Amino acid sequence: MKTFDYAPATDVAAAVALASQGGRFLAGGTNLVDLMKLGVETPDVLVDIARLPLREVTELPGGGLRIGAGVRNSDLAAHPVVRRDFPVLSQALLAGASGQLRNMATTGGNLLQRTRCRYFMDMTKPCNKHAPGTGCPARNGDHRNLAILGASEHCVATHPSDMAVALVALDAIVQITGPDGDRSLPLTELHRLPGDTPHLDTVLTAGELITAVDVPALGFGGVSAYRKARDRASYAFAVGSVAAALHAEDGVVRDVRLALGAVAHKPWRAFVAEEALRGRPANRESFLAAADAELAAARPLRDNGYKRTLARNLVATTLERLTGERA
Repeated sequence: MKTFDYAPATDVAAAVALASQGGRFLAGGTNLVDLMKLGVETPDVLVDIARLPLREVTELPGGGLRIGAGVRNSDLAAHPVVRRDFPVLSQALLAGASGQLRNMATTGGNLLQRTRCRYFMDMTKPCNKHAPGTGCPARNGDHRNLAILGASEHCVATHPSDMAVALVALDAIVQITGPDGDRSLPLTELHRLPGDTPHLDTVLTAGELITAVDVPALGFGGVSAYRKARDRASYAFAVGSVAAALHAEDGVVRDVRLALGAVAHKPWRAFVAEEALRGRPANRESFLAAADAELAAARPLRDNGYKRTLARNLVATTLERLTGERA
């Protein structure tokens, strides 16, 4: 591992100043430290933000929540308001990693975790995320678990987070502090598609720190669920997942929120499917048709075409289960 300096931050301003000089933020460390051991990440300075006052979950006027960036995944999953009003978020958190990892991982770090593409994790292999222009061996190699939506010839990696898929479906807003001040950003705009700059995962600039995530009130958020398909029953990254919230009345879809996981370089908000569903009968035929509309843009590679069928069935089955619940 490359040598580095360690700098515990005493407040947000100090953390931003330290990170602006080439440092990286360290919170739970469940992803960053692993990548440093592999040589994928080589920061000069680790800015420890674990002691910053970012570990509160606060109820907002009107029924929303503000989740501090340092809130542990296990604490957030167990929060009574999350379980009652946003079960999709609690379920997504509990579907991710192991209990030990959830006790360390944080909200901000979860959003910023990097792809598990095997070529990205191996510094002996070429990878456009390591060094643009070196190539993407995954396209003709092992891509079974990689992207079918939004990929480019330069990168077919997927975003690994479960939590982020639920938060995207819930229209979450990211609160950011940086060298130029504070800003807010819809979570759907935080992560980038690879395009011809696959080495850039997000739109954050040097020194910018996620301080909180706001989840707006959603009247039908209590009728929501997260479903995840993976290769084994114990903890594993998704090969496909869906986050859904449904408001159905008199057999008709009045409103819906949908997002897909493990299909793209970012948590994929299914806006096309949502639009196709509003005003349609709340039945499996409509759900499958909406999924087909969303997945019409899918461009599978040789070995990951199964993801289109998997995502289609996950959407339909999850919405079917929610149909009988009261919005």
